[in-house]
Amino acid sequence: MSGTAALLPLVLLLLVQASAGAAAGGADCHFPAVFNFGDSNSDTGGLSAAFGAAPPPNGMTFFGSPAGRYCDGRLIVDFIVENLGIPYLSAYLNSIGSNFSQGANFATAGSTISRQNTSLFLSGFSPISLDVQSWEFEQFINRSQYVYNNKGGIYRELLPKAEYFSQALYTFDIGQNDITAGYFANRSTEQVVASIPELMERLTSIIQSIHWLGGKYFWIHSTGPIGCLPYALIRRPDIAVRKDNVGCSATYNKVAQLFNQKLKETVACLRKTYPDAAFTYVDVYTAKYKLISEAKKLGFDDPLLTCCGHDAGPYNYDPKVGCGGKVLVNGTWVVLGKPCDDPARRVSWDGVHFTEAANKFVFDQIVGGALSDPPVPLRQACRSKGQ
Repeated sequence: MSGTAALLPLVLLLLVQASAGAAAGGADCHFPAVFNFGDSNSDTGGLSAAFGAAPPPNGMTFFGSPAGRYCDGRLIVDFIVENLGIPYLSAYLNSIGSNFSQGANFATAGSTISRQNTSLFLSGFSPISLDVQSWEFEQFINRSQYVYNNKGGIYRELLPKAEYFSQALYTFDIGQNDITAGYFANRSTEQVVASIPELMERLTSIIQSIHWLGGKYFWIHSTGPIGCLPYALIRRPDIAVRKDNVGCSATYNKVAQLFNQKLKETVACLRKTYPDAAFTYVDVYTAKYKLISEAKKLGFDDPLLTCCGHDAGPYNYDPKVGCGGKVLVNGTWVVLGKPCDDPARRVSWDGVHFTEAANKFVFDQIVGGALSDPPVPLRQACRSKGQ
C-alpha cells in the first residue's frame, strides 16, 4: 500500500468527524412552542378579542377575512412560527377556537412597555402593557397545567406540555408605542429620550420574571423607523419637519435608534446575568429602513403611501378614518377606508402597520441571523448562551 493510500482512511475519518462537529454546533433547536409578547406589530387577535374586531379589509390577502391582525395578511411573527413548523399563534385573550398546544400570543395592539395613565378610548394605547402580558403568561402557565393534568381529554390537545415552557422560544416586539405615546402627549424629544432608561429597567424586570417562570430562549426585536410611518408624521408635524432623503422624520428615527442602542445593551446585560439562557437581539430597524429607502428598487411603490386608507393628504392617511372605516351618509354607512388595488406593492398597509409583503421582506432579512447579535439564525436561537 502506498503512503498516499495509507493516509486515505485517516483523512476520511477526520473529514467525517469535522462534518459531525459542524453539524452538532449548527443543529437546529427544534422549539416545540413560541410565546410572543408585544404590540400591534405582532398582535394576532388580542385587541380584537378585547375591544372589537379589526374590520375588513384586514386579512384580505392571506386569510381572506379579518384574522385579528392589523394587516392585509401575515405578520413577522406568523412567518417566524411558519419557519419553525409551528401553527399560527392564538391570542391569549381569544376564547373561541383557540389552540395553545404550541404557544400563545400575549401581544395586543397599542401596548407599551410602560403603563399608560389613560384609556384606550382617549389615547389609542392599550391598557395591556408588557407587565400585564407577563401576568397573563404566569396565569396561563398555572391554569393550563392544572387543566392539562386534572381534566385531561381534549385539553391535552389544546394546551402545552409542561416541558414546553423551558424549551420554547420567547419573542418580543415592543417599544414603538412608548416613543409615540411620549410624543403624542406633547413631550419634547429630550423628555422622550430621558424616559428610555426607565423603559429598559421595566423590560429587564419583565424578562427576568419570564426567565424565573422557565423561559430560556429569547428573540428580541428592536423597534423600527417610526419616522417613516404616516400616522407619526401627521400626529406631530413639528417633529416631522426635519426629514431625510426618503421623506422620513430624522428626529423620530434618531430617537428610535437611541432606544435600540439601549435595548441592545440591555440584552447584552441579560446575557451576562443569565448564562443559562440565550438572548438574541434582532436589528429589525435596519431591515425595515432598507425596505423603505430602497422600496422602488425592491419592487414596491412609494413607501410612505398608505394602501388602506382615505384619500387625505400626501400619504393617503386620515387619522379620523382608518382602514375599513365607515361614515354615515344620508342614513347609510359608507366605507371610506378602502384598500389599494395591489397591497403586495405597498410597504404601508394602514399608515401604522406594514403590509404582508413588507413583513415578509423584513422576515427574510432577519431569519438567517445576519442582523442579530449574536449572529445566530432563528432556528438556532437557543445557541446564543453567554456570547
